[in-house]
Amino acid sequence: MTSLAHRIRLAAAIVVSLAAGSTLALPGTATAHSGNPCGSVASSAPVAKGLYQTAYSERNHVLWATSSVGEPLVTNSSLVKLDPHTLKVEATYRPPVTDPETGAVEAVYGIAVDDEHNSVWTTNTRDNSVGVYSQRTGKRLASLPGVNHAREVVVDEKHNLAWASSFADGSVVAFDTRTYKEKKRVTLAGSSPAGMAVDERTGTAYATDFANDRIIEITPRAKSPRLIPTGDNPLSIALSKDGRTAYSADQAAGTVSVINLRKGAVTKTVPTGAGAKSVATDPRSGLVLVANRTTATVTVVDPHKGTVVDSLTTGANTNHVHVAHGAAFVVAKSGSGPESQDVLHRFPLGH
Repeated sequence: MTSLAHRIRLAAAIVVSLAAGSTLALPGTATAHSGNPCGSVASSAPVAKGLYQTAYSERNHVLWATSSVGEPLVTNSSLVKLDPHTLKVEATYRPPVTDPETGAVEAVYGIAVDDEHNSVWTTNTRDNSVGVYSQRTGKRLASLPGVNHAREVVVDEKHNLAWASSFADGSVVAFDTRTYKEKKRVTLAGSSPAGMAVDERTGTAYATDFANDRIIEITPRAKSPRLIPTGDNPLSIALSKDGRTAYSADQAAGTVSVINLRKGAVTKTVPTGAGAKSVATDPRSGLVLVANRTTATVTVVDPHKGTVVDSLTTGANTNHVHVAHGAAFVVAKSGSGPESQDVLHRFPLGH
């Protein structure tokens, strides 16, 4: 555990070249050089204004990202295709216009990849819908209404389902990833489903209930969901590799909760930083990474010991962390790019 944390810390202390030809020093870190003994070099790149989330496609070896800008109308949104090693933008796809008079588009926010059907699923929060795009062409394949303030989406490739959180009406909705038809809807009055995770071995879906400090567990055969307590205002959720433990990023508390799913109880609470917003797990090491928006950091946690093993400085408004292909991809809504773009960081995990 300590060795991996040391490698991450070394990777963070790098001055990197941006795609625009300028350089960005990661805030609060020292300059390192290519002689890094671990051979790991952190990299960063300006991607787009309004950068939101990322998801990795193993099938195509591509990193996908969403971006949306505008208030209250979004007129600039994109689905971005990136090289996961260099963070170079390979293609940019624009969502369709929904109002020709204002130029408003079906803006994309949350994202998940379905490699089984070679598609990308997005939450179109402002339009209360979920979108499906082709990974091959970037063409929008479907827009699925009825997901009120859709926040996050996760794909269960084994069971051909995409689960989305309907934050504004207390629902969690499942769609068939082959036909795009709604397959299941679970609604809890007064709840605010936000973060999503799924255990593909069992088909069990999990949503954080932001308003009620709990997790909503939906199993395939249960007639009603199971409710599991967690920390204060859980916004994001991730599962351990074996599916027995859940981790929630508790925004109001600035903590990550470690939840034993069999017992339905929090076993550890670890302070990470103000505005804990997104959580991800490294399946190889078992470490948990938490993006803290207010403190502009990613905290690396050993969930077994309940201790912080490292803290990475990422730049202002850390928004999302996604672990894939031996690296952590971190979105910082800092606007620090040469054209005020938000920045994407890639931290190798030292495997």
